[in-house]
Amino acid sequence: MLLASLEVPPINHLIRWPAFWFKDNAYFAVNKVVLLMWIAVLMVSAFYLIGGRQKKLVPSGLQGLAESAVDFVREGIILQTMGSEGLWWTPLMLTMFSFIFALNIFEVIPIAQMPVNARMAVPLLLALMVWVLYNAVGIKHQGLFGYFKNIMFPPGVPVALYVLVTPIELVSTIIVRPLSLSVRLFANMLAGHLILVTFAVMTSALLGAGVFAVLSPLTFLLLVGLTGFEVLVAFLQAFIFTILTGVYIGGALHPEH
Repeated sequence: MLLASLEVPPINHLIRWPAFWFKDNAYFAVNKVVLLMWIAVLMVSAFYLIGGRQKKLVPSGLQGLAESAVDFVREGIILQTMGSEGLWWTPLMLTMFSFIFALNIFEVIPIAQMPVNARMAVPLLLALMVWVLYNAVGIKHQGLFGYFKNIMFPPGVPVALYVLVTPIELVSTIIVRPLSLSVRLFANMLAGHLILVTFAVMTSALLGAGVFAVLSPLTFLLLVGLTGFEVLVAFLQAFIFTILTGVYIGGALHPEH
């Protein structure tokens, strides 16, 4: 009886949403995921615009939260990975961190209940943007020849090891980095989404499973605990993506490090 009522939806039902605007246009169709992306843009923009308008000497409310976010990105990410020279990148890094977090946190918001980054398209697009940026910064500051020379022949490595190091560093920098950035974010958010759905379905099934209903409070408590854990994961994944972006751009700015 319990197993019969325990029907976990297939993965494609959990991450694919039918279009409700421009249904017949493959390029401009709008579904739930697209709508959540638009909402995330509006949320992040409104958060910083409203917080930035307040000029209190002792910040509070949205101003305090906005300034805390700026300080966190500046002190905890940029200065740690790029140094003071990287402060120029604060608007981009702050926007990236906030936008990714907003997309992730939809996972635990009622009605939305879908982390946008559980779809590969957005993480991959962000990773490709980072790839273009750090390669462009490296070529601008080191020159085309110097950039690829520092990638393939990193300073301080014994010459004998270049046979192994050179192809590894080249493939890592040019191919692996964008893939690892995108897959890490996508896989973590998709896994969390599937776990929450599984425990939600299990709790619902236990409630209607006769004698097994006594177990439903346990699965419900686990669901609540996992929901809190996913809030932490949403923050950590935004932080990891942003700090790795800082590491890659910082490496392009300062190849000697």
